[in-house]
Amino acid sequence: MYKVAVLASGSGSNLQAIIDNINNGYLNCSIEAVISDRQGCYAIERAKNNNIKTHILDRKILGEALSDDILSLVKGKADLIVLAGFLSILKGEILKEFKHRIINIHPSLIPAFCGNGMHGIKVHKSAIEYGVKLSGCTVHFVDEGCDTGPIILQSIVEVSEDDTPESLQRKVLIEEHISLSRAIKYLESGNIKVKGRRVIRDVEKD
Repeated sequence: MYKVAVLASGSGSNLQAIIDNINNGYLNCSIEAVISDRQGCYAIERAKNNNIKTHILDRKILGEALSDDILSLVKGKADLIVLAGFLSILKGEILKEFKHRIINIHPSLIPAFCGNGMHGIKVHKSAIEYGVKLSGCTVHFVDEGCDTGPIILQSIVEVSEDDTPESLQRKVLIEEHISLSRAIKYLESGNIKVKGRRVIRDVEKD
């Protein structure tokens, strides 16, 4: 069975969507571990409620060693690492060991409103201030940059004239819950190829 490790820093709603899609049979995989980089992360409680192994690696204590400690937990135990609202930046050996096997979901249409410091409500506030008519979410591979890896898929939402950052965030979150599981399904099916920056899907394997 395809094995997944999920990294989260917040409430874990994307984690819950993955759990739900495993339980309903959409995903044929198992979550081997949920790892958080801070204390008090509700994603850890969601994992415990579903009998999933959990680890807390406090980024304030570990600093630059965080990525190596994550690698020690997942090496040989996971086929894919999923960043589901994980705020720390992975660095070093883990990026080589899991090349094209780490994915992240970002709440905008990359390359818009992404990069260092752009996360959570800040993304949606920036989108509204800029006056975009469309926003959405992006699932991409993780590389050495911040939100710079090859794009696997994107999902679009309309930005209404009366949208607030909070209302736009709710719209995009609905699409995040769908898109992250869809990307995992593509990968577990083995129908993704990466050519340079292009991610090519063999639809016949879906």
